[in-house]
Amino acid sequence: MKPSNPPQSASRHPLLTNEEYQQIIALLGREPNEVEIAMFSVMWSEHCSYKSSKVHLKRFPTTGERVVCGPGENAGVVDIGNGWVAAFKIESHNHPSFIEPFQGAATGVGGILRDIFTMGARPIALLNSLRFGPIENPKNKRLMEQVVSGISVYGNSVGVPTVGGEVNFGETYTKNPLVNVFCLGIARREAIIKGIASGIGNPVIYFGSKTGRDGIHGATMASTGLDRSKESRPAVQVGDPFTEKLLLEASMELIKSGCVIGMSDMGAAGLTCASSEMASRGGVGMTIDLSKVPLRETGMIPMEILISESQERMLVCIEKGKEAVASAVFQKWDLDFAVIGFVTDDGLLSVTNYTEPVAQIPVEALTNKAPVYERPMAQPGFQDMITSLNHDVIPKLESYSQTLMTLLASPSFACRRWVYQQYDYMVQTNTVVGPGSGAAILRLKESDVQLAITLDSNSTYTLLHPYYGGAIAVAEAARNLVAVGAKPIGMTNCMNFGNPERPETMWAFGLSVEGMSDVCRTLGIPVIGGNVSLYNETAGLDIYPTPVVGMVGLIEPETRPITPLFQSEGEVLVLIGDTMEELGGSAYLREIYSQERGTPPILRLEREKAVQNLILQANGLLSSAQDLSEGGLAMALAKGCILSKMGCSVEVDRGKIRNDAVLFAESQSRFLVTLAERRLYQLKALLDQADLPYLVLGTTGGDSLKIAICGSMVVILSVSDMEVAYRDGLARYFNVSK
Repeated sequence: MKPSNPPQSASRHPLLTNEEYQQIIALLGREPNEVEIAMFSVMWSEHCSYKSSKVHLKRFPTTGERVVCGPGENAGVVDIGNGWVAAFKIESHNHPSFIEPFQGAATGVGGILRDIFTMGARPIALLNSLRFGPIENPKNKRLMEQVVSGISVYGNSVGVPTVGGEVNFGETYTKNPLVNVFCLGIARREAIIKGIASGIGNPVIYFGSKTGRDGIHGATMASTGLDRSKESRPAVQVGDPFTEKLLLEASMELIKSGCVIGMSDMGAAGLTCASSEMASRGGVGMTIDLSKVPLRETGMIPMEILISESQERMLVCIEKGKEAVASAVFQKWDLDFAVIGFVTDDGLLSVTNYTEPVAQIPVEALTNKAPVYERPMAQPGFQDMITSLNHDVIPKLESYSQTLMTLLASPSFACRRWVYQQYDYMVQTNTVVGPGSGAAILRLKESDVQLAITLDSNSTYTLLHPYYGGAIAVAEAARNLVAVGAKPIGMTNCMNFGNPERPETMWAFGLSVEGMSDVCRTLGIPVIGGNVSLYNETAGLDIYPTPVVGMVGLIEPETRPITPLFQSEGEVLVLIGDTMEELGGSAYLREIYSQERGTPPILRLEREKAVQNLILQANGLLSSAQDLSEGGLAMALAKGCILSKMGCSVEVDRGKIRNDAVLFAESQSRFLVTLAERRLYQLKALLDQADLPYLVLGTTGGDSLKIAICGSMVVILSVSDMEVAYRDGLARYFNVSK
């Protein structure tokens, strides 16, 4: 095919460098036309090609005994026993959510749902990880309201419960919020479908919503800073959750019919991405006629049709001769559909509009030939300054009780009820433990196991020490699962970072991946997929590096799920693990002294592994368990009291560390557990056998939290007062009293 109207230069699309343009010419053996340049620009964008991150992502362990499908597909899949599998993934929708908060968040939910059911798995749960600027700022408050509304409207309408997640605040996110969405689905192992096209002559069918101009250049928008894309409203997709529900049911029925070869949703880069990736995975070519694509707008040109990111659209390759079977399914669910192409044997993506040639590109050139950059890495000049912290200069507190109350009432810690009460987290009736806990628990009606899911991240740690920031995110996510009795079986991640063209950004990215990988290998947790979101910057200022970890754990039939709630009065409280004078990067330092500095707590990998194994081993002895993270021991005790509506009395020997470190240090590899006194000797035996440190702190009961250090009472707070502070800390900004 001879291209029509070759461009004057690569500058016609600023996201292709001159070097990349020359590489395209070499791959094609000619100059590309305007449509082909647009196709390369979306497929070679940072968002689609991972050209700056691939060299680092190779470090992740991606295989394991339960891994059915690892990175490279729409979602990863793990075996959960008895012929059942779980598919899960996390994705970002950061830039769209800043430009159009409601639609950006809503279509983020829609996209991650399609990633799951395009694999043949029925979505059963959603989580989200949200970052906003300080909630005291009215603009941030409005942004949060609209994002939460977008998530709730879409998820509730489709009928998939949002069962948990995290919300955090920081000035760095004022002009670049983060909206990361995780979805979990289940399927029979034999029902899993991959995004592949194969079988020469097999038809390729488009089905779902009609194509419009919304979402054009969405992938390229996500590959540049917000200062350059803030006016790009047409690049934000518009969602329709009711069509998504029809699409979900039609996809599941189509797969069940047995006619499907492979299927993919049309997400980032739209039809261009879905067609080229399906062909590439199958080692085939594909021909597409754009005149067959259902359109909802008149006058759309080929380039717009190819790169539109209109929502609720799918592409499926079926067996030739079974078109009538597929047609019946689509008509039943009242969906637009059309046979728009066929599988070929030439390895080319050939696009026509009626009979006019539009583009002809080797599929491998689009999908696997994008440049891979080993970008320069350099430690920021400010790093030594922000990691320096002399504990001796931290002022002594006048009241530890008031400090704890301040933390409980902080938006960073306060109850998220205002958020999750907008979500239908009980729909499908699988939710055993929902929002408000470190991990959600889901029963599977079809199986005798339960699944636990969680999200975790700490951007302050990652700013101060990227290796430990990444490592702790993985370790804490695993602890969240272990605390409820679940063994971690797989992980996904969303790597939210700034401009990769800055050596400082790539330094943080590379170290974060290294830290995450080391913990995954130590704990035996495979990374089965994920997402990289770069160029999270505004006016040249990057967000804090924010690696978000999504993790799934398996609760075997013989294991009893446990929660952080104290179960009854008179039970013994035990702190497992060492507390050290580690206040660097702590929430205490940030919330009380407005400082984000110091070195994060050290993570000792073998100790972490031993502690997690111990908690799983002791499951039958424990009444409750929670890992210690932000806010340290004092916060863990306070939340246990609030959630249980029960007090406790404890005494701690501080050894050689400061009182505020005893209470608020965030030393790693620690759990707070309760159990009946008659079982304490068994727990001690397990701890001694594992050579793990522990302290018997006191007992549950009463209506107050009482903490003494070396015989001196330092905290006395009524459970009711703590509950009010915790309940209203975030809700007060939305005029909600409870």
